[in-house]
Amino acid sequence: MTPATTPGGASVPPVTARQRPGRGAGARPLALARFLFIAVLALELILRARTEAPFLTVGLLWAAVFAAVTALAITLVAGLLPGRVRDVAVGLALTFLTLLFVSQLIYYDIFGTFYTVFSATNAGQVAEFAADIVGKIAENAWWLLALSVPLLVFVGSRFRAGPRRRASWRQQAVTAGMLVLLVGGALAGINLGDRGQNSAYDTYYRDQHPVTAVNRLGLVTSMRVDLQRNLLGLGGEKAPPAAVAPPRHTPDGAVTEEPPADGARQTSGARGEPEREAAPEPNVLDIDFDQLAAEEDDDELRALHEYFAAREPTVQNEQTGRFEGYNLVFVTAEGFSHLAVDPEVTPTLHTLTTEGYQFTDFYTPIWGVSTSDGEYVATTGLIPKSGVWSMYQSGDNAMPFAMGNQLGRLGYATLAYHNHTYDYYRRDVSHPNLGYDYKGLGSGLDVTPTWPESDVEMIELTMPEVLEQEPFHAYYMTVSGHLQYNFGGNFIAAKNRELVEDLPYSEAGRAYLATQIELDRAMELLLEELEEAGVADRTLVVLSSDHYPYGLTREQIEELEGHEVDDVELYRNSLVMYAPGMEPMTVDEPVASMDIIPTLSNLLGLEFDSRLLMGRDVFSDAEPLVIFSDRSFLTDKGRYDAVAQEFTPAEGVEVPEGYRQAISDEIDRRFYYSALMLDRDYYRVVVDR
Repeated sequence: MTPATTPGGASVPPVTARQRPGRGAGARPLALARFLFIAVLALELILRARTEAPFLTVGLLWAAVFAAVTALAITLVAGLLPGRVRDVAVGLALTFLTLLFVSQLIYYDIFGTFYTVFSATNAGQVAEFAADIVGKIAENAWWLLALSVPLLVFVGSRFRAGPRRRASWRQQAVTAGMLVLLVGGALAGINLGDRGQNSAYDTYYRDQHPVTAVNRLGLVTSMRVDLQRNLLGLGGEKAPPAAVAPPRHTPDGAVTEEPPADGARQTSGARGEPEREAAPEPNVLDIDFDQLAAEEDDDELRALHEYFAAREPTVQNEQTGRFEGYNLVFVTAEGFSHLAVDPEVTPTLHTLTTEGYQFTDFYTPIWGVSTSDGEYVATTGLIPKSGVWSMYQSGDNAMPFAMGNQLGRLGYATLAYHNHTYDYYRRDVSHPNLGYDYKGLGSGLDVTPTWPESDVEMIELTMPEVLEQEPFHAYYMTVSGHLQYNFGGNFIAAKNRELVEDLPYSEAGRAYLATQIELDRAMELLLEELEEAGVADRTLVVLSSDHYPYGLTREQIEELEGHEVDDVELYRNSLVMYAPGMEPMTVDEPVASMDIIPTLSNLLGLEFDSRLLMGRDVFSDAEPLVIFSDRSFLTDKGRYDAVAQEFTPAEGVEVPEGYRQAISDEIDRRFYYSALMLDRDYYRVVVDR
């Protein structure tokens, strides 16, 4: 009788007819579990090696523990099935895991993050990037082959193995017992261990940053937690990790007085004393959060009321209303970066960034859903919720502070355009809800369907409609700057190839600049159209990026930058706020895309509530705070790497004791309450009443 082999190739004694059923094969379930553990752990290690996150961390231990959990779970289910059916079931499970890791590796290589379960359920749109995906598959062929080895080993071993019987109940009980003990031990370890930011506890029970979650827990577990939390509505903490409401203090820890009720002007407290100078008016609406909290029975809504009651509003300043009554053109530019700003190559972009407000320390952090989340942050001033498409999810919510809705209430014509597929990321749902008459390719905007499409053509086709009535607000989401950056598959790069042919950069660097030349020419045409229509001197132009150009490698970014780039500088970018003829003004403190909406609202003299936005008016006295998706941060006092858990003070700055922890606690609250605002349609509760 020929000995059977395990999935790993080791021989085991044959089962004879004199043996009782199940005995003699007793090692098989554990042999299968051992092989599956090695297979899943190998997949985790390969993916871990491919990312830029730290490799040797405590997360490696948890990835191994949960790989064992996965192996035992598959073994337990497979044990219920007879011989060949069991092999097929295990093979399908390994095939699923292999495809999961392969697809996540390719996605990470393109977008710099991992996709969520929600994104996977909307994966049909990925077909539009088939050429990019094929290119990335070719680039990562050896990595993908390595990910396929466990499956190939299993399939090969099954062809050599003889018939097998169903696992006995005793074997099943042993497997189940081991699984229960391992799961219980893992959860106990997570709950008894570090509960700080980006710990295993934090990523297991609270909102996840995809890359951090995979690094701390492993891909299989982070995807499982994402599934149960965001699609099934199970698990997750119901309260933020820090206090429900922030103390009434500035970010540097200095306690402040309570703000005057209703924004009333402060006067001297003693009768007969001369009245003090009137305090600046806060940017708030008439909302009594304390009263709302006192009357609220719903715990989540009450927590929201208490949080916003404690937040300090920004106050009006010398820039308040500077562009009141102006037309507004607001552009979210695909892949735009300060790397593309050059007086010779992109002269219009250079003019826009140097002759308006000059933001010398501006950042566009990348979020979980790249472009869509980048749009969400720039157009709402909120932090996107992890695991979902926040912009799409907001499509049924009240969004009173989006520029389309704010200016629409004042009688502006509000129009939005996107020169790629109109319903990509379900903009057909979100953008009308932001207050726009929205058009895109396939629904009212007949741009030539190249890949990517032309920003210049979009401006040519839309400006006559925009200029028909005044005041107007036009919002553009461009696409010409999209990856991949090459001259073979990128129509825009090929179109402008001759203009960058002599530049001293790699093909990717030159192709990137070629795509940004298209944006430059589009903005040149926009300014010309405004000038011809006689409205340039009363139109404010705002332009920011959805994210940094992650289609370039760090080496290629450093090539364009001219020096090495660290993990913070990677997200540095340019922000345009420009009106023809304005006096240039420099803003040299840290600014982020989350600050755009409150800053714009103040510049346009709009009535808004600064407490209900997670960014700040950069011209106010509010402390600067740039928040990154992994909860790292940058302020005027220093920078904090939340993954390495290291704070680096700015040169020559004295940092108050407890400062880093206070900022981290507030960032946790902003993540938590931004997600809760989305889930509970909070603006409808307190603003649109």
